[in-house]
Amino acid sequence: MTGRGRRVCLARIAGSHGLRGEVRIDSFTEVPEDFASYGTLTDASGAIEYKVKGLRDGTRGLIARIDGVNDRTQADLMRGTELFVLREQLPEPDEDGEYYHEDLIGLRVDRPDGTQEGTVHAVHNFGAGDLLEIARPGTSSRLVPFTDEAVPVVDLAGRRVVVDYPDD
Repeated sequence: MTGRGRRVCLARIAGSHGLRGEVRIDSFTEVPEDFASYGTLTDASGAIEYKVKGLRDGTRGLIARIDGVNDRTQADLMRGTELFVLREQLPEPDEDGEYYHEDLIGLRVDRPDGTQEGTVHAVHNFGAGDLLEIARPGTSSRLVPFTDEAVPVVDLAGRRVVVDYPDD
């Protein structure tokens, strides 16, 4: 982690909307409109800031006005732009068993017998639930369902998870 802190992607600009520079937003927050309420939005590096001037529901999701984006050409150039906040700007999860993906990435992965398996490299969701991608030294990575059965222990304070799945 750098001195700038860890960043969490809250939304992505999906494309332009209309002729006046509005953009369609894919929000990754539980309440879609909340992506703009956690403070300054930036690019992944934190170097470029984005200010949402207006937000409304559209037929294909959220429509936003971004400060400085005034026409369709500028909005088209924003397509694919991811919008981040510092992890520290987000509230802690409300319930046990809820985690920000950012908090899981980098955790040590152990087996139930204490053998170190690797580290959490990424968290994916292809539509059927979250999967932990486990980077394992000297071999290929492995995807593990992020369920109570397959991942019975998540110890954020200890910076580790325990995975229980059949051996390869």
